[in-house]
Amino acid sequence: MRKWVVAGVLVLSALFIVSGFTPCMAAQKLIKFNTAWEPEHETFITWWAKEKGWDKEVGLDFNILYFDSGMGMMEALPAKQWTIGALGGTPAVVGAARYGSKIIAIGNDESVANVVLVRPDSPIMKVKGFNPKYPEVYGSPETIKGKTVVTTTVSSAHFVLSTWLGVFGLKDSDVVIKNMDPFQCVAAFEAGIGDIVTLWAPHMYTGIQKGWKIAGDIKTSGKGLPIVIVGEKEFLEKEPEQVKKFMQVYFRGIDWLKATPIDKLVPDYKRFMKDFCGLDMNEAMCKMDLEKHPIFTAAEQIKMMDGSKGPSVVETWELGVLEFFTAQKKLKEEDAKKVVTPDGRLNFITDQYLKMIVK
Repeated sequence: MRKWVVAGVLVLSALFIVSGFTPCMAAQKLIKFNTAWEPEHETFITWWAKEKGWDKEVGLDFNILYFDSGMGMMEALPAKQWTIGALGGTPAVVGAARYGSKIIAIGNDESVANVVLVRPDSPIMKVKGFNPKYPEVYGSPETIKGKTVVTTTVSSAHFVLSTWLGVFGLKDSDVVIKNMDPFQCVAAFEAGIGDIVTLWAPHMYTGIQKGWKIAGDIKTSGKGLPIVIVGEKEFLEKEPEQVKKFMQVYFRGIDWLKATPIDKLVPDYKRFMKDFCGLDMNEAMCKMDLEKHPIFTAAEQIKMMDGSKGPSVVETWELGVLEFFTAQKKLKEEDAKKVVTPDGRLNFITDQYLKMIVK
């Protein structure tokens, strides 16, 4: 009898070795990790990592929470519904001022993926380069003043609107703003509501497919805007090891994305857009979205966050956002002061976790 028991143990041990499974692995408990995302390009990385089980390889179990906008995401932060998420540079400033959240990485550069759209027959499209400093921008004060704009306020879509208006010396008060979420913006504009709509990707591609024309974007209007990875203040302080593991998974995804030809990514990207984002995007639109979102390795991002010789690239982008929202009185001056040091630098951007994974 003992021989049979010993033989059975040996057989099971052999099976464990061949399969790579050990009793310790069976006992390993995955840590539930709540993350927050919008239906956009940067989420593709986390979605793919979850599908491939990369999170479980580091002992985490990603819970990918869906939000329509960055401000909606920030409203859920005080209740600690999520610990790490990705959103536009605009709500990131608001979150830092109100809740102490910090930017720990860059999801992508979305400066050309936030646009001002008008209908093909709009008089705005009849004037190009009104301001010589911005030769690719369409419109003029006469064609814009008093028009109704459909947008998502306190978002990157709002930022592109105000940046575009600034090209013509105009302000938000020079137009009529109707606040809606991105899906409502598309539906409303298609129904004839508003003269102008501002959208971020992938919603902008729906508009382009419908024949709407781009009057300007953040880059052509002279600014920059990243999608940023932010962390809840207390979680960053108490769970650095979990943050490190998340970053290892996310940047594994960035490296994979950079190394894979776009044409090979399109089928899975299209599936992601359908399954997670609820959008039917054709191959051409998927390819465009992948092309319009530059991404950066961890080493590249450390350089982009290097503020040793003055404001870093990322800090410059965020300073522009901060100045805009403060000037527009969307962010109270006392809140703005919370994120600015006495020497005028921003205090909510850190490369601490990037350096952990580069090591």
